[in-house]
Amino acid sequence: MPRGDKSKYTGKQKRMAEHIEEGYEARGVPPEEAEARAWATVNKQTGGGNLSGSGRGVPDTHVSAKRGGKKGGAAAAARTPEQRSASARKGAETRRRNAAAKLH
Repeated sequence: MPRGDKSKYTGKQKRMAEHIEEGYEARGVPPEEAEARAWATVNKQTGGGNLSGSGRGVPDTHVSAKRGGKKGGAAAAARTPEQRSASARKGAETRRRNAAAKLH
């Protein structure tokens, strides 16, 4: 099987990759890079091709998909703009301090 062959992927995995690729392209990622990132994401979430062989029937983890948007969105919505701004300033100061310490 040549490298990059998608014959071992299920229809669902192919649809996932297509949808993810469209999202990357909508954000301005070049088409070839978008396709590579999409398949990397599918592999991470589903453990590679599931059409046959070992690992078939193992449930998908959806790790990345579960993480985004839930906690962060709810936490940010519960805070005032002043609190978010203060947090951003504090983070920037910490990064600046850490960068300075790394140089010395």
